[in-house]
Amino acid sequence: MTAKAPRTRLTAPAAVRLTATAALITAGSLLITGCGGAQSGGAASAPTTSALPAPKADAKLAELVPAHLRNAGKVVIATDASYAPLEYKEADGRIVGVDVDLGNAIAAKLGLKADFQDAKFDAIIGGIQAKKYDMSISSFTDTKEREKSVDMVTYFSAGLAIAVKKGNPKDIDPARLCGVKVAVQTGTVSADEIKDVRNPKCKAEGKPLIPNNGHRFELQTDVTTALVAGRDDAMISDSSVVAYTAKQSGGQIEQLGKRYAVDPSGIVLPKGDGRLTKAVQGALQALIDDGTYTKILTKWGVQSGAVTRAAVNGATG
Repeated sequence: MTAKAPRTRLTAPAAVRLTATAALITAGSLLITGCGGAQSGGAASAPTTSALPAPKADAKLAELVPAHLRNAGKVVIATDASYAPLEYKEADGRIVGVDVDLGNAIAAKLGLKADFQDAKFDAIIGGIQAKKYDMSISSFTDTKEREKSVDMVTYFSAGLAIAVKKGNPKDIDPARLCGVKVAVQTGTVSADEIKDVRNPKCKAEGKPLIPNNGHRFELQTDVTTALVAGRDDAMISDSSVVAYTAKQSGGQIEQLGKRYAVDPSGIVLPKGDGRLTKAVQGALQALIDDGTYTKILTKWGVQSGAVTRAAVNGATG
């Protein structure tokens, strides 16, 4: 990815419904309506969004927190709340998800409250540089390019995955997307992969390109809607997002092939702000060590992406 990252978001229980002709994205949720009520058509139930017990503050880690944050008693965390199950909005407007639970736990460990603010994905890094936000937990892939602008603490391992309509009616080969209409979110690694990897390869092989370097949307929910409604024939997103979306779609879409391009995801922090970065790294490592981290990931069904070490600027590519 460039200074941006992959995402997808929906709303949980009773959130995924589909009309006979189109998909609606409402309040950050893919709504799938069939003949019956909220989870008709065999849609998988979403995880409970009730909070886990807050960890106790660690006095030594809290001492590392910059004075202005200690005085405020909170840390402002930017997230693009359209990327279920990592971060998305409930019907009442609350932002929930894997990253929210992790952010709340990290803040508690540092003696702070987490103030999550919804933001456009491709504006988050600029917002951190402008000091609008203190940090971000929003499924950012940790890349060398991003590390030039911000510091990142590894907290998850995710890859990319492709989704198509159930049964793959267009007989799409995941290794050969040349000429296929593919939906992606703007500013993500998924979008960059089409522009920098897939289309150059299609061109070199004399095959039609993926149109427009992918059909790009600001929100992952709109990406999903484009696929379900048939405006696009495939979508590329984070593997955890694709898996969750497929389960919640009531049998409308499925993952095509295996995940690929697995890289670490990182918490985004101001470049060179050593104290806050060290505090967040220490808090996350403590949560990993005491089992809280695993409980959070297991609650959301994404424990396969767990890491054992909270590394600073651990990009692999």
